[in-house]
Amino acid sequence: MIQHVGIVVPPSAQALDIFGPLDVFAEANRFLPPSSHYQSTVIGIEPSSIRCSNGALLQPHRHYSEANEVFDLLLVAGGPLVPNQELSADFNNWLRQASSRATRFGSICNGTFILARAGLLAGKTVTTHWNDAQALAELCPDVNVQPDRLYVCDKKLYTSAGITAGIDLALFLVAIDQGQDISLNTAKRLIVFTQRAGGQSQFSPYLMPFLDTNSPMGAVQQHVLANLNGDLRVQTLARVASMSPRNFTRVFSRETRVTPAEFVELARVDAARRLLEQKSKPIKTIAVDCGFRDGQHMRDVFRRCLGVSPQQYRASFRVVDATHADIVR
Repeated sequence: MIQHVGIVVPPSAQALDIFGPLDVFAEANRFLPPSSHYQSTVIGIEPSSIRCSNGALLQPHRHYSEANEVFDLLLVAGGPLVPNQELSADFNNWLRQASSRATRFGSICNGTFILARAGLLAGKTVTTHWNDAQALAELCPDVNVQPDRLYVCDKKLYTSAGITAGIDLALFLVAIDQGQDISLNTAKRLIVFTQRAGGQSQFSPYLMPFLDTNSPMGAVQQHVLANLNGDLRVQTLARVASMSPRNFTRVFSRETRVTPAEFVELARVDAARRLLEQKSKPIKTIAVDCGFRDGQHMRDVFRRCLGVSPQQYRASFRVVDATHADIVR
């Protein structure tokens, strides 16, 4: 049967949130009989054309008030302004009704905030762009936000992580609808992976913002960064802060939202990430330089924190030297 897909587009939408999934479904149609094709409808929240965040103008197929059909899949796109956007009560009411009628519904990137403000996430497990995960968790304390997942399925609700993760979600849905072979062939056409290694954490920036270096906890953070392969036990860090180990652990955890041990591990991982991106040093040398016991210890921590090995991380994020790039001059 034809699969009816609706993609809801907010003002200043991220274009790739829209066109990534649309292209997956369009490419999947190449391998499907007409009776099983995906039929996509772009639904505007505003009545006129929409200027995407990259400046492109998009003319939706119809306004939401005219989209009263039952969708097999209804997705809401995100955009830079979406986390702080308040949409009309009429739209929120339409979205609730349309989602209840749809076989499946969900969001791309921070389109989760639109679902949240329409009251569609209560008690659910979701993901969103790593940069917006904390804000979503604060907006919806009853929602289980998974910041490292590329996509999450909770019954008929499907949410994806940031931007290109909408492609991952769409390929996953094609696999459910049409089988793994169709999803794989579609991925090959688009030159993407059907299943990327790791989660969002490998794309997120380095350590959380640091505290004021003039504060005791800020001084400890700086000490950690300057002594990654040194003695960074709690007792040592407590002496840097001139506190007892127990009081230091309590204050540090409160002010940084991670324990001292977690901060040390994150600092070592981030230092290793930089070296893997920028240097050709052997893995075991980087491991020792960054304070890991050995190469195996660093591999174990990378797998746990980032979902990929150091070798996989280097292959994905190594800085390209333009002088050695494969360029025809």
